[in-house]
Amino acid sequence: MNDENIDYLVLNEGKYIVENMTTIRKCAKYFGISKSTVHTHIHKKLKYLDFFLYDKVLEVLEYNYRTKHIRGGIATKNKYSKN
Repeated sequence: MNDENIDYLVLNEGKYIVENMTTIRKCAKYFGISKSTVHTHIHKKLKYLDFFLYDKVLEVLEYNYRTKHIRGGIATKNKYSKN
């Protein structure tokens, strides 16, 4: 991949996270890359490509961080209610 393709991917990852209010893990699965790669793209490249988008992504990630205990509780409830 050349730099233009990587920049395009980084921007698309940021847009995907903001538009879908999704987590880094789900974004990585959608794009078929590792979550550490998405994390690196967001925190080391996106802020230089599009700071406004970077700021929006950080808002979504902060929201996800604040609500992860709720998602975990729901996942646990669903796991044990199926048995």
